[in-house]
Amino acid sequence: MGSCIASAFRNNVPALIVASLFVASLCVTNGFAQNSAAGTAAQAERVQSLERQLQQQNRTLRDYGGLIRYGSDNSELPLPAKGEDRAIFFGDQITDFWGRRSGQFFPGKPWLNRGIAGQTTDQMLIRFRQDVISLSPKVVVIQAGLNDIAGLHGSSTEEMILDNLVSMTELARANGIRVVLASLTPVCDCFGKNAARERWRERISEANELIEKYCAKSGAMYLDYYSAMSGDDALKKELTVDGVLPNEAGYAIMSRLAEKAIREASRK
Repeated sequence: MGSCIASAFRNNVPALIVASLFVASLCVTNGFAQNSAAGTAAQAERVQSLERQLQQQNRTLRDYGGLIRYGSDNSELPLPAKGEDRAIFFGDQITDFWGRRSGQFFPGKPWLNRGIAGQTTDQMLIRFRQDVISLSPKVVVIQAGLNDIAGLHGSSTEEMILDNLVSMTELARANGIRVVLASLTPVCDCFGKNAARERWRERISEANELIEKYCAKSGAMYLDYYSAMSGDDALKKELTVDGVLPNEAGYAIMSRLAEKAIREASRK
């Protein structure tokens, strides 16, 4: 670069032009450096994301049913005291994040959260004995199926979702536990167009219809979150943080409905 400037002066090129060319060259060089740095940062972030996904997949392979998550807590939990109406909320991320990321999880009540984010109904069935039956609740509230529909661990039909929910219900009843089967909650693409969620919406409605019919036939309590949280068959924007997970207002609605369902189930 220095030899180019010296040559320009020797050839009587005006100093202002030389200075401009020098500044421009610096800008170009700096731009390449910035782009290179941005690219490196983006690549590093991508690698970190892939490493997190790999770790999650490794955990899933080692413990597909998620038995480790609550194993220690369960072993330290005493049986319900006399007159204690213990209830367990059993589900996926909708349950798992309740009171942990958003909303309040029934302060002062002997009700336990046994949700695991990302789980499908077949995974939940594996841990049902450990995380529900062994804790001797009076009532279990089961809410799941969205991850099945999303194909998180492979394809699954609405009938397969119902089969797993029926198995959980029958296991609970065989152990004297009253069952509340909750609807799948609605989703929306209200934070940006999402073709996948458009497809999920119809399947969610179909799954809920199957669950409601089963409850009517079997006598299990049907907890209809869907109707209270949807408008035009989509999750209301004011009730969600991302189009899937409820926010404070969403969980407040779910809390009122769940309390009512548990009271009714307890009287059966």
